[in-house]
Amino acid sequence: MDADRMRGFCLGFSGAVEENPFPRDPEVTVFKVGGRIFAISALGGEPLKVSLKCEPDLAVRLRAEHAAVAPGWHLNKRHWNTVTLDGSLPDALVCELVEDSYDLVVAGLPRAQQLRLDWPGAAGSGAR
Repeated sequence: MDADRMRGFCLGFSGAVEENPFPRDPEVTVFKVGGRIFAISALGGEPLKVSLKCEPDLAVRLRAEHAAVAPGWHLNKRHWNTVTLDGSLPDALVCELVEDSYDLVVAGLPRAQQLRLDWPGAAGSGAR
């Protein structure tokens, strides 16, 4: 997955916005929903890396199964993974991890915000 596809995929989620909040490091892009980060990436980096929120047990399992998945860099390593997009992971898995991160963040938003986002989990049907 390349940077343009990553950006497009992240911005395809309801309510997702892109920001560059670090003046000293303008290459770092964050993708947020409801004011909370669900993905962080230096989109110009080579290789491209993205940090994503993850359920703690799944985070550990992914790290054990995939060399391209490491504890979140400069983040809470229990809840965040940094994924290197070097071609070793299928794009479908990367997309699933981004979607899981988005869902985890939206699940923590107030119900009114979840409803405004038309998030399936707000209706009691669980995450996507």
